[in-house]
Amino acid sequence: MRYRLTFIVGVALGYVLGTRAGRERYEQLKKSAQRVAENPAVRNAAESAAQGGREFAGKAYHSVSEKVGDRVPVSVSDRVRSLRERSGHNGHTGSDDWGTTNT
Repeated sequence: MRYRLTFIVGVALGYVLGTRAGRERYEQLKKSAQRVAENPAVRNAAESAAQGGREFAGKAYHSVSEKVGDRVPVSVSDRVRSLRERSGHNGHTGSDDWGTTNT
């Protein structure tokens, strides 16, 4: 019983103290994250990493498909095809979920 009461008091105290500085601190962190995300160097690095990942995935896909061939069950190949279509690899939509371009 003593531990329950201590826990409840701790939760209540944390809630009260957190709500006092909560929104201001949240807005401060949000602005900092936006500044980092909008930094050209960060955006360029993210774009380069995404491009490298797409190239590597494409090479791996072709390498694996050559080695595996028709031995993959139809359900697996259908699932891979649907994932590729959903992610826009066939249509090259121009940007991905992270806001980087498919250059």
